[in-house]
Amino acid sequence: MANLLSYVLFLVLRTYAAPPEYIQVWPGGSTPTPGDLGNGTVGPSLVPPPGTSKHAPHSIIIGVRKGGTRALLEMLDIHPEVAAAATEVHFFDWDENYAKGFEWYRDQMPYSYPNQITVEKTPGYFTSPVAPARIHTMNPSIRLLLILRDPTERVISDYTQVYFNRLENHKPVQAIENMLVKNGALNTRYKAIQRSLYDVHMRNWLQHFPLEQIHIVDGDTLIHDPLPELQRVERFLHLPPRIVASNFYFNQTKGFYCIRSDGHERCLHESKGRPHPPVNSTVLRQLRSYLRQHNRNFYQLIGRTFNWQ
Repeated sequence: MANLLSYVLFLVLRTYAAPPEYIQVWPGGSTPTPGDLGNGTVGPSLVPPPGTSKHAPHSIIIGVRKGGTRALLEMLDIHPEVAAAATEVHFFDWDENYAKGFEWYRDQMPYSYPNQITVEKTPGYFTSPVAPARIHTMNPSIRLLLILRDPTERVISDYTQVYFNRLENHKPVQAIENMLVKNGALNTRYKAIQRSLYDVHMRNWLQHFPLEQIHIVDGDTLIHDPLPELQRVERFLHLPPRIVASNFYFNQTKGFYCIRSDGHERCLHESKGRPHPPVNSTVLRQLRSYLRQHNRNFYQLIGRTFNWQ
């Protein structure tokens, strides 16, 4: 009888116990403290440590694709008062996700402590025609981060990512010139080029948010000298200065800065910083010439210039 009762009890416990993927086991089984969490960021599927909760983002990195959004989020995540969402949510640019509602969106965010701000990044927001209005509906006073790099280099980086993705999935690939040129002229309908028309997309955002709520990060500078750019972001987000020079070290092999935080070192994924393919010089000049006026228009919109060719 005792064995039978034990077996029944086992079945009951197995039925009602939380699935393993929803349980965070902390080292030694002790109650976690902020120090146990690194900077306090906890994944969305984990049982929260005491004193934490989920919030809609206080700030969103809205883009641009291949502009350095992942590097910006990883570096900003060094700050102890930042809780960074682990994945790109695509709530405001994908209709199927937006239809799930704001409660679903909030549930995708990490658990955070009361002294932390939540930051999400989805690069597709910047070029989405519907994202600005949807974000404004959620929070008209939200602070937005936009990281940009030389638009010509961004086009080539965009192509490079797609090129390697297709190779890895055993799909046919085309030379970059075949994508950039169609019927003897620059293919301005190519999506990679469209994404680099910063002025076009910025006008859409400025219809819903004042420029003071959009902080533009220089992606080219962030790669070569990250600290000054991150200090500007700290000030924009009203964060106390916590990110310092010792949080970064230059990796000679990868050719860019990596992160040192809480006694650990980490670099961006190997898919970041891939070498660009050579581009026919005539085609490259055509691309730069086409983008030049768009760059000037963008400078006028934001009252600032960049060292883009």
